[in-house]
Amino acid sequence: MTTGGTNPDGMSSSINVTPLIDVLLVLLIIFMVIVPLIPKGEFAQVPKAAGKIAPVSPIVLEVLRGRGGDVRYRINGEDVARQHLAAQLAAIYANRAERVLFVMGDDSLGFIEVAQAIDLGHAAGADRVGLITPGMRTQAADRD
Repeated sequence: MTTGGTNPDGMSSSINVTPLIDVLLVLLIIFMVIVPLIPKGEFAQVPKAAGKIAPVSPIVLEVLRGRGGDVRYRINGEDVARQHLAAQLAAIYANRAERVLFVMGDDSLGFIEVAQAIDLGHAAGADRVGLITPGMRTQAADRD
């Protein structure tokens, strides 16, 4: 309360902050309601329903040492020449949603031959590459 003691007109120069506080509280409530609606976080891949999609057999690329010391390739047990390897893999991955390639290298090969096969797989459209180790082969043979 002011009495206007020093001002001869009886007017006060103070600002009425009550409406400003009311506006501030309304804005605060609006922002509190809107913020939980804004999506945040990491995107996750949701698995697809198992009943609607037919199971797809994995693509296994074998890199083998031939009798003459040359490198041979097999896709799911079928022999493929090196010059046709990228085209055959691209044809396989053209109709697949999941482009995973499993590479199984012969024990007598160096890593460079296996790495070249992985590069050919990536060039053909494989998104992910898994390596099959000798221990995985013996486990699979024990299950069969």
